[in-house]
Amino acid sequence: MTEEVKKSLTVEGLESADANGDGHISKQELDMHLEFKRKELEDQDAMRDAQRNMTWFALFGMLLYPFAVVLADAVGLDKASDILGDMAPTYFVSVAALVAAFFGTQAYTKSKD
Repeated sequence: MTEEVKKSLTVEGLESADANGDGHISKQELDMHLEFKRKELEDQDAMRDAQRNMTWFALFGMLLYPFAVVLADAVGLDKASDILGDMAPTYFVSVAALVAAFFGTQAYTKSKD
């Protein structure tokens, strides 16, 4: 007659993995918890990539905006170049705030780690 020996392991921080609340984390609960954490990390990575792309797009827009004004003027669209020129202060402040917010959050996040 063989006696079955159950081993237990206590790991701090895995209390949330106990889905049914019985005080024990089964293999299925652990796998589900690890999959959730993996998805969470992938989502955070995708969010950072999207923010980085948005920031680059905004920076290129800031660089190309003056060329749009010059191009509109060169083509003979005087009214368009006037409108673009009038919008410039609001546009540059908005984009600068967006870029500053991105870099500020990145710096804050890195300083916390």
